Amino acid sequence: MAKKRFDNDKGPSQRMLKVGELIRRTLADALMQGTVHDPDLNRMNITVGEVRVSPDLRIATAYVLPLGGKDADEAIKALARNTGELRRLVGKVTGLKHTPELRFLPDDTFDRMEETRRLFADENVRRDLDNDEEE
Repeated sequence: MAKKRFDNDKGPSQRMLKVGELIRRTLADALMQGTVHDPDLNRMNITVGEVRVSPDLRIATAYVLPLGGKDADEAIKALARNTGELRRLVGKVTGLKHTPELRFLPDDTFDRMEETRRLFADENVRRDLDNDEEE
């Protein structure tokens, strides 16, 4: 059975999107400026691609990727070690009644885009697409 991302099938609400983007920018700024007091984390260049927030705004999942896409596990471990400090920063900026619990996962957007490009480059797929355009 497929896992549902949201309570309803309509997708995220405007508020969820706004809070997610605010958290994304806050995390990205903190990581870029080296605000976190962890030398391991500060030596990494980490991109925060997206933050998805649960409907009750209690959980925020950040999809992150180190520059070059290598050592993603190491980056996630470093972020997990500093969750408390990052959460305090997010709490200051968002002003929400409850600061969301932060979770970090690797961002696979680039991998999915590369797989899509590979599929469209496949000769069989191109032939099928060309046949659809002719009809």
